[in-house]
Amino acid sequence: MHALAWHRPRAARLSHYPAAFECVTLSWAFFNGDIDYNGGLPISEATGTYNIGILSYYHSLSLFGRSANVVAALPHGVGRFNGLLVNERHLYRSGLTDSVFRFSGNLKGGPAMPVQQFLKWKQKVLLGASLKIVASTGQYNSTELVNWSANRWAFKPDFGYSQAHGKWVFDAYMGVWFFTTNQDFWSRNVYYAGTRSQTQKPIGASEGHLSYDVKRGF
Repeated sequence: MHALAWHRPRAARLSHYPAAFECVTLSWAFFNGDIDYNGGLPISEATGTYNIGILSYYHSLSLFGRSANVVAALPHGVGRFNGLLVNERHLYRSGLTDSVFRFSGNLKGGPAMPVQQFLKWKQKVLLGASLKIVASTGQYNSTELVNWSANRWAFKPDFGYSQAHGKWVFDAYMGVWFFTTNQDFWSRNVYYAGTRSQTQKPIGASEGHLSYDVKRGF
C-alpha cells in the first residue's frame, strides 16, 4: 500500500513439483494496528484495519531439464484508516492492489520429472533463483496519500538454498528489492500544489525456515 506498505507474502519454501503441475489458490490476510511513518510524513496517531485477499495462479514447467515455475497473483484490499494530518482524517479504501509475478527455477537438485518419478524422489540439496515483479496495476490517486498502489514497479532477484536431513528441512533466501520512481507522489492537493516524485534505495532481504515434515506430502 502506498504510504502504508501492506505486507506481501514472504517467500515460500524452495519448491519442487512435477512438470505441468497447475494450481489456483485464494488466500486472505487481516491487519490491524498502528502505522509508523518514521517522521517521513506529518501524520500522527495513524492506525489501520484492512483485509487483503489474493487470487494466485501457479504453473510448473521444465526449463533445460530443471524444475521451474511461474506465479501470478492479483490482490484486492479493503480497509479503514485513521490519522491526524492538520485535522483528523477517517478514510475507507477498497480496490485492486499491485499485481505480483514471479518466475523461479532450480539450479541444482531439482530435475523436472513426471508425477510417477516425482513420487519416488527424495530431496537432498536444492539451489534455486527467482525474479519477483510487482507491477503498478493497483488503484492509485496522486492527490491522496493513502492508496493501494505504490505507482511504481518493484523487482526482486532472489537466491534460495534448501537442504533436507530426514524429516527436517532447512531453507535460506537472500535477495534485493529494486524500485522505479513514482513520478506523481501526493501532488496537486491542498498540501502541495505542484508535482513531485518519490524514490527509494534498494533494500536487501534475507529469510530462513526450519521445517519438519510430519509425513510425506503433509
